[in-house]
Amino acid sequence: YLQQAFGVDAEEHSVILQRVKELERPIFCLKATVKEAKGILGKDVSGFSDPYCLLGIEAKSREPAHPDHKKRMKAVVKDLIPEDQIHRTQVISQTLNPVWDETFILEFEDVETASFHLDMWDSDMVESVRHKLGELTDLHGLKRIFKDARKDKGQDDFLGNVVLRLKDLHCCDDQWYQLEPRTETYPNRGQCHLQFLLTHKKRATNSSRTQPSYTVHRHLLQQLVFYEILQHQAGSVTWDGELSRHASTVLYLHATQKDLSDFHQVMAQWLAYSKLYQSLEFNSSCLLHQITSIEYQWVQERLRPEQKAELAESFQSLLIYGISLVRRYRIIFPLSVPRSTERLQSLLRVLVQMCKMKAFHELCTLSPNLPQMVSTALKSGTTEWFHMKKQHLKPMVKTMEENGKALSRLLVEVIGDLQQCQKIWNKFFMNALKLDIFSIAYLELESLVAEHVQEQLREVDSSMSKPTAESLFQLYLNLQELYRMKDFLPKRDGPLALSSFHQWFKEAVPQWLQKAYTIALERAQRAVQMDQLTPFGEHNKHSTSTVDLSTCYAQIVKTWQQLNWPDPEEAFMIMVKLVEDMCKIALMYCRLIKERAEALSLSEQNEGEAANRVGTHLSQLCIVVNNIKQLRLLILKLPSQLDWAQLEQRTGAIIDQQQIQHTLHNQLDSAVSCLDHEVRDVVQALATKLEKGIARHIQELSSSNDTREPEDSIIPLMKFLESELQYLNEHLVQENFKSLLALLWHHTLAVLSAAAGQQVATTQRYKKLHCALKSLELCFHAEGCGLPLETLHS
Repeated sequence: YLQQAFGVDAEEHSVILQRVKELERPIFCLKATVKEAKGILGKDVSGFSDPYCLLGIEAKSREPAHPDHKKRMKAVVKDLIPEDQIHRTQVISQTLNPVWDETFILEFEDVETASFHLDMWDSDMVESVRHKLGELTDLHGLKRIFKDARKDKGQDDFLGNVVLRLKDLHCCDDQWYQLEPRTETYPNRGQCHLQFLLTHKKRATNSSRTQPSYTVHRHLLQQLVFYEILQHQAGSVTWDGELSRHASTVLYLHATQKDLSDFHQVMAQWLAYSKLYQSLEFNSSCLLHQITSIEYQWVQERLRPEQKAELAESFQSLLIYGISLVRRYRIIFPLSVPRSTERLQSLLRVLVQMCKMKAFHELCTLSPNLPQMVSTALKSGTTEWFHMKKQHLKPMVKTMEENGKALSRLLVEVIGDLQQCQKIWNKFFMNALKLDIFSIAYLELESLVAEHVQEQLREVDSSMSKPTAESLFQLYLNLQELYRMKDFLPKRDGPLALSSFHQWFKEAVPQWLQKAYTIALERAQRAVQMDQLTPFGEHNKHSTSTVDLSTCYAQIVKTWQQLNWPDPEEAFMIMVKLVEDMCKIALMYCRLIKERAEALSLSEQNEGEAANRVGTHLSQLCIVVNNIKQLRLLILKLPSQLDWAQLEQRTGAIIDQQQIQHTLHNQLDSAVSCLDHEVRDVVQALATKLEKGIARHIQELSSSNDTREPEDSIIPLMKFLESELQYLNEHLVQENFKSLLALLWHHTLAVLSAAAGQQVATTQRYKKLHCALKSLELCFHAEGCGLPLETLHS
């Protein structure tokens, strides 16, 4: 694994390995820590002991005997190991659970043959019998006094031992061991807690002779992490810091054998990872563990001056690099790449936690204001991003039209970026640093956009081409959307650079309004040309052109809403122009739709029977008058759709109410009046077609000499009216139908009146005419669905 990680081929690896084998062997050491013991024997009169330990390495251990054979156990440390190689702990007075926590470095030659020995003894100080009797607590204590009397003065009592072969130990061991007896007496002697590390010193390799152990470890770690990241299939940004089993084993063994403290290991990890992050940019959450560990274990005195300088430099280096990433966050953490938000959030947490560390504040003389640094970086990064986008979207052909389109595309990018700031990035910067990235980006971009657009629009004048005007309208809408985003700013001082952006487009407004009018006019004309003057839909009494006309008006209303012109006086003039244009379209439509009916009537003269031609023409006239009536309704809705009330409120201090009445309301009333006149003309034409038939039937009724009952005599007249009025009721909207009924009623009364005075009066004739009058009244009233009685009783 190491051969692959360091990129060494087999031949070179063999040469290096042989060279290392030929070097002088290092000194092997067992770093033994006697931590504590529990449940040991009490050897003193008081029932306690004064324990201490003797420990050392036996160079050539004997093979372990059978577990039941105790002869081997009788050998003690001072008999097996030279005196100058024996180590001794402190004496812990009067306890059965001593705590030492003392560490010893024990050198040895060969791990295969050496063994570790530890004896625990009770220290026996020379005391008077009187003093011992004073400590006596029970019968067992009295027995101990007699036993001590038989011993040599000052002879210590054996408490137990631990014997371990070094080859049975792991690189690092930490556990409780049973204290073994030398004889069958008191077999349960308690336990001793020991910690072992197999280390070495005076290693003869170049790096070990010239560099501190933690530096060598850091270089090894750096190389292995680099290799691990390159092996990671999904790429460095998704690597979570987890090392492979081989790498972890090598690093663990190296740190243990170099006897690196946990603190120095963490420091080496920090130096390696923080440096690698600046070239490979893996997931920065890997750094949080080291930050936490260094903070938890931080004691400045543990480090030499050069180590402090190295650590301080790593802090400063990562801070500068991290700030540079934040400055370019749009490029480094694009939302199109999975987990980008997590990566930026993790980086912010690393920077925040690092700047809070005691180590950071103690080692870095100038502690930075992180929020201020990030804010400055975000501003400069936003400016860089804007200029990059501006350069990228620069048009190949520098015409005003292309410039306008390029500016619109740039505004779309800016608006999209600000929406991302507001909806996505803001919460991360607020949580980590209490920074409102949307406000920072908006104020920067708004100013840059204003300056750039003004510079590009200097050449705009009223003689611009139609394509140029169109591109400027889209630009105006984009700027409007950008300016509206100011509402998301928590606070702002003074006006924004875009406050009067509408003034940059004053020269283009007439062209925009003319285009809206032209498009609506042409669409209305096409709609009439395509109209067959037949009802569209099952329950409709209008033709297709009214739908198109409604769409034309809706588009003009939308233009007004899109303009949303800030200056109230100029907005009023725009409104006057729009209403004038819509009234012109309405009157043009009336003329065209009537011409269309005539044209269709002429084209059908040579087709079908005369009766069919009359019926078709009657139907077309019904559609025409219904369409005009529908147009009248559209016109009457304009004050509401164009929100005249709000406009009057905005212009209240500038334009007199009478002027508004004189211009807008009178203009609309005039158009409605013209439409009413058109409706009356068409309804009159329809009425004229029926008046001849009504007059003919009444004349025949009046002049006939038949002796039938009056009710029977009026049947032809009533059948004629029922047929015609039913047809018209089906084809006319209700208001137009009632207008037609009123005209026909007045005409019918006139005909009846004339018929009554034409000839010599006879009772029979008057009865017939009177019966006709009563029947006609009922017909025109139609049980309340026709004309009201007050209209009929004239």
